[in-house]
Amino acid sequence: MSVKVFDTQEVQDLLKAASNLGGDKGSARCQQIVHRLLSDLFKAIDDLDITPDEVWAGVNYLNKLGQDGEAALLAAGLGLEKYLDIRMDAADKAAGLDGGTPRTIEGPLYVAGAPVREGVSRIDLDADADAGPLVIRGTVTGTDGKPVAGAVVECWHANSKGFYSHFDPTGAQTDFNLRGAVRTGADGKYEFRTLMPVGYGCPPQGATQQLLDGLGRHGSRPAHVHFFVTSEAHRKLTTQFNIEGDPLIWDDFAYATREELIPHVVGKTGGTALGMKADAYQDIEFDIVLTPLLEGKDNQIVHRLRASAAA
Repeated sequence: MSVKVFDTQEVQDLLKAASNLGGDKGSARCQQIVHRLLSDLFKAIDDLDITPDEVWAGVNYLNKLGQDGEAALLAAGLGLEKYLDIRMDAADKAAGLDGGTPRTIEGPLYVAGAPVREGVSRIDLDADADAGPLVIRGTVTGTDGKPVAGAVVECWHANSKGFYSHFDPTGAQTDFNLRGAVRTGADGKYEFRTLMPVGYGCPPQGATQQLLDGLGRHGSRPAHVHFFVTSEAHRKLTTQFNIEGDPLIWDDFAYATREELIPHVVGKTGGTALGMKADAYQDIEFDIVLTPLLEGKDNQIVHRLRASAAA
């Protein structure tokens, strides 16, 4: 079509009307955001000569994305969640906040409600013949190096099939398998006794993989373990580490890998005495450093829709 109409008064008036920009009803912030996003979309249609067929293919794609429940997965896959981390990193630098464990993306598979144990939690609730035993342990400190007592460390990860409990399409896992929470004592230590995870791929017939296919990209992640860490005197940390040696560590479709978040994996024995499924096990020490509140407030709390279950 190769016509340019974005800058016409008709289109600018349409944008203002559609977003009710400056209207006395509704949310001024909502009006501002919708006006900007709609303007960017309209201009992209003009600049790239996007056809009506392509526009309606996009609308149909959004319907599929919603039906598949994959909007949060796509947000990770397109780098949106990583971009938010980049902005928060920059804000921390500007505020002079450094020295903490690096943040990285939450992802879409957290489930609230895991029981909180004192110091140690065994979280492999369901049998998994293809996964070996793993201990994840460490110490939570502040940037001053002192142990943080009363911190709650939440942990969640996939099983040997790459599935997370609660979201497992096979229905084979209980809600809190491979999920748990530990409250640190005076020494700041935490420990999870679990099984070694593997990476996962996007559902092959889902909307996220459909778009990635169009971009010529894979939808796989390396093996990793997620964490939330909270403490009354510190900012909440959202992070994860990758399992050392995974071939996709530097090719993560969700862009979550950070150099400081690849702890060593060490082989040990004595797992039987710990109540684990075998005597030989893998051990990962992952120490966590929390940053202080900013002017008495935690500016790291992100409000988003999350799944929950009763333990």
